[in-house]
Amino acid sequence: MKALLVLEDGTVFEGRAFGAGGEVYGEVVFNTSITGYQEILTDPSYNGQIVVMTYPEIGNYGVNREDVESVKPFVRGFVVKEYCSYPSNWRSERSLDAYLAEHGIVGIEGVDTRELTKRIRNQGAQRGVISTVDLDPESLLKKVRASLSIVGVDLVTEVSCSEPYRWGVGSGVWRPKMLLDQERPFKVAVYDFGVKHSILRRLVDCGCDVWVFPSRTPPSEVLSFDPDGIVLSNGPGDPSAVSYAIETVRALIGKKPIFGICLGHQILGLALGGKTYKLKFGHRGANHPVKNISTGEVEITSQNHGFALDPDSLKDNVEITHINLNDGTVEGLRHKEYPIFAVQYHPEASPGPHDSMYLFNNFIELMKEKRY
Repeated sequence: MKALLVLEDGTVFEGRAFGAGGEVYGEVVFNTSITGYQEILTDPSYNGQIVVMTYPEIGNYGVNREDVESVKPFVRGFVVKEYCSYPSNWRSERSLDAYLAEHGIVGIEGVDTRELTKRIRNQGAQRGVISTVDLDPESLLKKVRASLSIVGVDLVTEVSCSEPYRWGVGSGVWRPKMLLDQERPFKVAVYDFGVKHSILRRLVDCGCDVWVFPSRTPPSEVLSFDPDGIVLSNGPGDPSAVSYAIETVRALIGKKPIFGICLGHQILGLALGGKTYKLKFGHRGANHPVKNISTGEVEITSQNHGFALDPDSLKDNVEITHINLNDGTVEGLRHKEYPIFAVQYHPEASPGPHDSMYLFNNFIELMKEKRY
């Protein structure tokens, strides 16, 4: 089936549909990862976006139930150069095409993703539409220019859980395993702004009793739970649009050790008095170099964000701990007085690299110090 991808600047890409049919709108962004398309599709941080994979062949190892990062895919649409319809992997349970079709995700293949990626790099991330039902470029261009931008829109509410729940599954070697209650000495409250399952698994691996709370949970409710520490999760969209989360985190500062990841890092920065801005095309992939300022070491990191903290807006009581070596943006911070730190990237990775796993141990040490 023929499909069209139209960008708001008028560029048209023609390809073939796979997955579900239909018409979807979103911010068009690219991801440079070679593997991990299943984790990318199910990362709630991609809510509101059409994802372009720069690696040319996608779908070759299929889809399985173990590697998902949430209850379903959250991308609006999926763009690839070549879709492999014959997956070959011992862990594969079904094809990517069948998986996307089941969840209503529109995909397009046969697109010159190198040209598309260059356009996004040069022009910046922009709104786009994929359609299998309207194949008139002029009609689609009018509709995409009338569609909403993600700036100023709360996309977190769409992906957060509705009720608190306990998470007890660790990473295991190939399959998740359960930890016994006596193996979980630290009680951790996770604010779900769109949390990836791998973050929860890593916390369990470190011996945490993990409880997940909806994004709009009042700080008083979390504090009455009396956790040893609080994690602010990743999530989608514009951090400044999630004003309720900023106020919540502001009320939690100084009360408990806090570890922020990705959107959680940005929300924490805003709660500490900083400002954020939109990046031209964002950081999305598994090969971004980040320098740890205190040690001088360089970590290769997994990233997915379109906004960043303005370093000049951060107060004197906040120290920048990590920077991106590609563009110098803020990748980590810590509070000089309180047991609080955060990173812009994803230390849980999934899939790799695993250079930043030590951050979970740092969080454990903060909880130990606070408790004893």
